[in-house]
Amino acid sequence: MNTIFRKSMLSVAGLAFAGGVFAGPIAAHANPAVDTKPTAVAVQAAKPQGEQSHITLNDEQTANVKAIIAATKKAGLPERGAVISIATSLQESKLENLGHLGDANDHDSLGLFQQRPSSGWGTPEQITDPEYSTTAFLKGLKQVDGWQDMPLTDAAQTVQVSAYPDAYAQWEQQATDLVAQHWNS
Repeated sequence: MNTIFRKSMLSVAGLAFAGGVFAGPIAAHANPAVDTKPTAVAVQAAKPQGEQSHITLNDEQTANVKAIIAATKKAGLPERGAVISIATSLQESKLENLGHLGDANDHDSLGLFQQRPSSGWGTPEQITDPEYSTTAFLKGLKQVDGWQDMPLTDAAQTVQVSAYPDAYAQWEQQATDLVAQHWNS
């Protein structure tokens, strides 16, 4: 009898929690404001980890930001997916679609995400296509349980398997700002 009572209480607690999780966001939007202009959506769950880096983007890099956002939307993922993708690309290539860099190259790494044909990411032509490379990255991200709620650097590292796993965190603020700026454009 004690086990049945405990299971019942856990079920009730679980339902209460789930109800709060699902009703909270719904309740917040139950009475929409009269002004229906689009507003910026928060895409950052918590304060970025560590010291943040920032670079000024040229037209090519901005076009790559927009391509990453478009691929994220096409994949049906939320803004957080774009933030993680852009931060990853900022770390890997500074949002430049890099070809083979000769002796400066890390093995056969190419493109926005420095993906490697020899590791199964695709052909060099595919990897240097921003939509393809972003879609490949997002496919890996979707396989990470709980990626939406984990620290950005952990989600990116799980997909990328970098020698510098904490390096992605430094780009979270700029990636968040870029997604907020371009998501609805």
